[in-house]
Amino acid sequence: MLLNLFFLSLGIVLLYLGSEWMVRGAANLALSLDVRPIIVGLTVVAFATSAPELLVSLIAAFKGSSGVSLGNILGSNVANIGLVLGTSALVRPLKVDRKMMRREMPFMIGASGVFWLICVDGRVGRADGIILLAGLGFFLTLGIVTARRTDATGMVSGQSKEKDHLRHSFLVLVGMGGLILGANLIVNSAIFIARSVGLSEIFIGLSIVAVGTSLPELATSVVAGARGEHDISIGNVVGSNVFNICLVIGTVGLFNPMSVDMGLMRFEFPAMLFLSVLLFVFCSSGFIIKRIEGLLFVLGYFLFVSLSYWLGH
Repeated sequence: MLLNLFFLSLGIVLLYLGSEWMVRGAANLALSLDVRPIIVGLTVVAFATSAPELLVSLIAAFKGSSGVSLGNILGSNVANIGLVLGTSALVRPLKVDRKMMRREMPFMIGASGVFWLICVDGRVGRADGIILLAGLGFFLTLGIVTARRTDATGMVSGQSKEKDHLRHSFLVLVGMGGLILGANLIVNSAIFIARSVGLSEIFIGLSIVAVGTSLPELATSVVAGARGEHDISIGNVVGSNVFNICLVIGTVGLFNPMSVDMGLMRFEFPAMLFLSVLLFVFCSSGFIIKRIEGLLFVLGYFLFVSLSYWLGH
């Protein structure tokens, strides 16, 4: 047990470090290509910080632990809004991009609703995976169309740009290595601990694994928010939730269809969708997430975990 607790902790540390390196490299690479910050947060950084969820869920699904896989995504999406954005807003109120309110945030709510709908029959199959991946394709196309800055920027020599691209790309690869190793350690340790203490794999996925894989989003959004990079902070969460559903569940469904615990329909799925809608409502009020709203999100997250445990997950 102690050894598995050590491996679980080591896995979370590797996820954090790997994601930090990957996020830093990916964000710098995108910015050096002259891409707008909000698009960086919604796509590049969101993909980088969603890599742990992708790896953990894929590994868990192929090991036959669909509870960890599905619980990880549900828990991570709730943690991204409740814990990550809530903490970021507590540190510093977050300004919201109005264009994101009209496009990407409604898409995130729609994706959450579709995710719930495809799970109603108790299974995520290949057709469901194709639907979700097609939705991701549309989301990325939307980001690419609006990606370029409209303002003029200074010219940088081709040789200097090439060196920067290589350095940032190397950082991304090193980070991915840490993510792969960390994801393996977390899944194996979490499954063992769950079975040892009598907790369900779904609850472990909803809580410990979800928080572990949300650490990259937490670190990125809090630091970005504290520095006044609100587009990166909020875009990271919105984009990550879309990637978690469309990319992660879509990929799992396509390559390794899995069953769904119908008990999740009572609380966890409605809670995820409710928080997504609540985020939109809070952002619509003055286009800012205030500290009091951040506190409500954080308290809501801990209430979510407590009720999930009480309901038997």
